[in-house]
Amino acid sequence: MNLPNGLTLMRIFLVPLLVAVLLTKYNVLIAALIFLAASLTDLLDGYLARKRGQVTTLGTLLDPVADKLLISSAFISLVQLQVVPAWMVVIIIGREFAISGLRSIASAQGFTIDASELGKIKMAAQVAAITLLILGMPGGSAYPVLHALGNIALYFVVLFALLSAVDYFRTFWTKIDIRFKARERRRLSLMQKRQRRQVPTRDVPTH
Repeated sequence: MNLPNGLTLMRIFLVPLLVAVLLTKYNVLIAALIFLAASLTDLLDGYLARKRGQVTTLGTLLDPVADKLLISSAFISLVQLQVVPAWMVVIIIGREFAISGLRSIASAQGFTIDASELGKIKMAAQVAAITLLILGMPGGSAYPVLHALGNIALYFVVLFALLSAVDYFRTFWTKIDIRFKARERRRLSLMQKRQRRQVPTRDVPTH
């Protein structure tokens, strides 16, 4: 078990702790710190894996799972606490599953879909929104201000979730189209070669 994979597992193990602290309304500051610590591991595991040359199949599989568990659990907990509207969370989480499915199809077709800039902005907005919404939960000293800022950030999350989804689907169809056209060109080329082989050669008469 290398360090990057250990950080990814730590993120997964922090999820139930975050949910417990949130739903029991134990302490909003502790909940926010747990969430930020888990989010920080998301930055560190990828950076360390690339820098140390420790990119593994396990890490590649676990990292997106850990991300989705963290974000989905935080948002669902906030819906349960009536801090955020459910319809917004349905859009955000639904988008995550849709893109995961799209990437699985792409992998089955033999190509990958890299993270887009819009997707990275969306992730940063999610971390900001969840942190602000946790700190802005009723009972906190800065409740009205942070809650308002968190709601603004949440609208940005929904916006970038939709925009990045469109971007991912466009990239997917572009790559599918390129591969389809390449296969068609190869197929036509093979057909032409076969036809040339089948054309009988004529003897040139001599005088």
